[in-house]
Amino acid sequence: MFITKDNFKLGLVLGIIAPIFGVILYYFLKFAKTFSFGEFLEILFNHKALITAISSFSLLANAIIFTIYINTRKDSTAKGIFVVTCFYAIVALILKLFIK
Repeated sequence: MFITKDNFKLGLVLGIIAPIFGVILYYFLKFAKTFSFGEFLEILFNHKALITAISSFSLLANAIIFTIYINTRKDSTAKGIFVVTCFYAIVALILKLFIK
C-alpha cells in the first residue's frame, strides 16, 4: 500500500492530487445543486473572492495527508507534500493579489 512508502516523489504526487480532490469536494458541498462543474470553474475564474475559500479547502486536503505522513514518520513523503503545498499557497496568493 502506498501509505507505507517513504518517497519524496510520492509526496509530490500526493501533494498535487489531494488539492484536486479538495476542489471537487468543495464543489459538491457548495455548488453541485445549482451549477454544473463547468459553470463552477467559470465562476471560480471570474470571482476573485472564491480563490481564498477554494485554496483554503484544497490546502486543507494537503494538510491532512501531510499530518498522516508526519505522524507515521514518513518524512521524505511529507517533504514532497510540503513542497507542493507551499507552491500551491504561493500560486493562490499571486492569483488573489494580481488577478482581477
